[in-house]
Amino acid sequence: MSGRFRSSTRDIPEVSAVPRHVAVIMDGNGRWARKRLLPRVAGHKRGVEALRSVIRACMERGVEYLTVFAFSSENWRRPADEVSFLMQLFLNSLQKEVGRLHENGIRLRVVGDLSRFDAKLVEMIHASEARTAANTRFTLTVAANYGGRWDIMNAISRLMARHPGRSEAFTEDELACELSMHYAPEPDLFIRTGGETRISNFLLWQLAYTELHFTDVLWPDFDADALDEAITSYQQRERRFGRTSEQLQTTLQTRGDNA
Repeated sequence: MSGRFRSSTRDIPEVSAVPRHVAVIMDGNGRWARKRLLPRVAGHKRGVEALRSVIRACMERGVEYLTVFAFSSENWRRPADEVSFLMQLFLNSLQKEVGRLHENGIRLRVVGDLSRFDAKLVEMIHASEARTAANTRFTLTVAANYGGRWDIMNAISRLMARHPGRSEAFTEDELACELSMHYAPEPDLFIRTGGETRISNFLLWQLAYTELHFTDVLWPDFDADALDEAITSYQQRERRFGRTSEQLQTTLQTRGDNA
């Protein structure tokens, strides 16, 4: 993490009723299409509409950061025609949506290894990020060709290149500053749609103390009500960060007395 944000393993981050940062694995597009006897690509198209709706719902509820897993480093194993369609969908979505994002004060960030993407897509990604760079109302991060292990190894490589010949061990803070998501607080709430109950190499470092919510709702059907259900689940958790329940209650009581 950058100096602005607390590490959940080294400090006790501030906890609010509404998660400041929500991370989502948008799973179930293909199954949504198959249930309707449609090609898988129809599910991906509908998934873009769902994302648009969820961005709006997050902003209305006071969420500040939304990070979505659009394409993992393992997704290259999918059929070539589906991968090609996803790349084209990503490009078309950027072209169509960046203006709307900018008008609504949303900053777009894309994290992941862009080296395997077509030059035109990479150019569009950089242009979209630059266009929205000054926006501060909301941050949307799209993880594309991203993997949590890649992220950590990439951060280590960057540290070693920055400090050649260094003999002493690197600190957790130094490593965190080199991670792809260094500009954002650790996610408060992780959501995976589609019924699977794993994190699939997503934000391995950042999810250390994130509250996990798994739902059977397929991503194209995920809407504001489903988001509210996830946030309600989050609000019922005790975020102790290694402390006991009694310590947490004492802290909350002290804050209440000082309010």
